[in-house]
Amino acid sequence: MLNQFDLDNMIMIALKEDILLGDITTDNIIDINGEVKALFIAKQDGIIAGLEVAERVFKLLDHETVFEKAVNEGQSVKKGDIIAKISGKSRSLLKAERTALNFLQRMSGIATKTNEFYNKVKDLPVRIVDTRKTTPGLRVIEKYAVKIGGGYNHRFSLSDGVLIKDNHIKAAGSIKKAIEAARRNIPHTIKIEVEVESIDEVKEALESGADIIMLDNMTQDMMKEAVGIINKRAIVEASGNVNLETVRDIALTGVDIISVGGLTHSVQAFDISMKIV
Repeated sequence: MLNQFDLDNMIMIALKEDILLGDITTDNIIDINGEVKALFIAKQDGIIAGLEVAERVFKLLDHETVFEKAVNEGQSVKKGDIIAKISGKSRSLLKAERTALNFLQRMSGIATKTNEFYNKVKDLPVRIVDTRKTTPGLRVIEKYAVKIGGGYNHRFSLSDGVLIKDNHIKAAGSIKKAIEAARRNIPHTIKIEVEVESIDEVKEALESGADIIMLDNMTQDMMKEAVGIINKRAIVEASGNVNLETVRDIALTGVDIISVGGLTHSVQAFDISMKIV
């Protein structure tokens, strides 16, 4: 469930952005007392995510609007399926339409893409996770959509855990120095992850006590070798060059986690339309 305060704040920013000083078309054409019914209709196959967000858009603009879900959150739909039925003041529905659809289409697109990755590896002991490559201001709902699609969340922010990347290593002097500095300064409850690019770095990270080792842009042969060296002494994450064609082969190397930036940073919006009936 999404935090109501964060959700409302996000929606109000979007509504203000779209409506600004008013809807010059709707306000000058549509009877202020007019009422209509409308349908949200899927125009492709996929997974629906964001119904609560779409409903909240209509409710914040006009609390009397009735939003009736025709499918459940996370449900698979086919092209032509009715997703929701909305009824209320004509002006309210027309003003909320684009903002509600923007959220619903974005979130459903993420859930659908995540589910495609999940289905490739669902029989294997591996997790598909997202990254921080999200739309600024929309991270909470985008990561929520990943979970709806069958994936898991990586860090929500830089505060969530230590992730030592190549630039940290260069600035600190070495993997060993970076891990030692982190251990001295963080609580014992925080895990340390290190991004590595070679087998030598895998060994250094392991010997230095890394809890999680991220194999960055490695070949599948290198990943298999790294997994063997680590031998369950740390969690192994694979990252880089992950797509629907490669994800299963990557999973078969024995890694525990596969992070996919494309779940959020370049996903295609799910096609949904609102039709007044």
